[in-house]
Amino acid sequence: MSGNGAARGDGVSSAGERIGFDELVAAIESKLTAAGASPATARVLASNCAACERDGTLSHGVFRVAGYLDSLERGWANGSAEATVDVVSSSFVRIDGDNGFAQPALAAAGAEIDQALADTGVAVIALANTHHFSALWPELESFARDGRVAMAMIASGKLAVVPEGATRPVFSTNPFAFATPVAGGDPVVFDFSTSSMSHGDLQLLRAEGREVPIGTGVDSTGADTTDPETILDGGGIRPFGGHKGAMLSFMIETLAAGLTGGAFTFEIDAEAPEGVHTFRTGQLYIVIDPERGGNEAYLARVRGFIDMLRDAGMDRLPGDRRYANRAEAAEAGIPVTDTIRALLD
Repeated sequence: MSGNGAARGDGVSSAGERIGFDELVAAIESKLTAAGASPATARVLASNCAACERDGTLSHGVFRVAGYLDSLERGWANGSAEATVDVVSSSFVRIDGDNGFAQPALAAAGAEIDQALADTGVAVIALANTHHFSALWPELESFARDGRVAMAMIASGKLAVVPEGATRPVFSTNPFAFATPVAGGDPVVFDFSTSSMSHGDLQLLRAEGREVPIGTGVDSTGADTTDPETILDGGGIRPFGGHKGAMLSFMIETLAAGLTGGAFTFEIDAEAPEGVHTFRTGQLYIVIDPERGGNEAYLARVRGFIDMLRDAGMDRLPGDRRYANRAEAAEAGIPVTDTIRALLD
């Protein structure tokens, strides 16, 4: 590890300590295999967590390792799962993840996804019986770097969101993500929950003793509150945009659960053991070759669109901060947070 470079916030060591990406992957991988993950599963999950940490997505980085370990040690998730891939039609691939984790299951269908894109230019991927416990953007960025447009959505597992009119949580945070390649530049990738704040970010703010804005969530009586603990313990998060966010959650539940054959969030939450962190969910991916049908100008047109947005004053687009953090980490290493220090110790 290195002491070079200025430290970021978020509990970073005051000494400005840094760790290399490969070293962090190896440390996480060791913990996961000791808890029962197969070497292949541990490698995929460790790379995912380290990538999120490197890019500054701390709520989905090393912070998540404890949840993976808990599910493995309980036997709630299958650390040696072998996904079953079923090519339903030329563009439709179903994956049963064998109660393992989602990222290795998706990777297991790589050949079938590539074939669908080669044959028809479209791959619809219905993933069920897996635990997803990370951000969606890493997988989508990979598709976009291969020149593909991609989107993903998930019934993320824990009842947490109370829309207007409901008396209890009825949705999860229902993440949705989108990625597009761009001529001459990094892909534009965004990944957000349909709740006013992600569950992970809310947990981090609770741990830091910080408040949230009014409108983020409610207490157990349905009253607005600024206390993350009150929202997480018996209350609920609001969807963003009122009824619009609620209906996006409805769409995601029907596609990521109903269409994939996975459980709806209310079903997942009911089956999960007390205190568990990961949930056996369904998720849907749609991947498109944008140049099919003579549309070779797609990437350049997106480039022109982005140039117009920046010229109009949108000087920060989705992914910009992640790419900046990634470049800094490549040069100076990943800042060692208290969470990373606890993992290493």
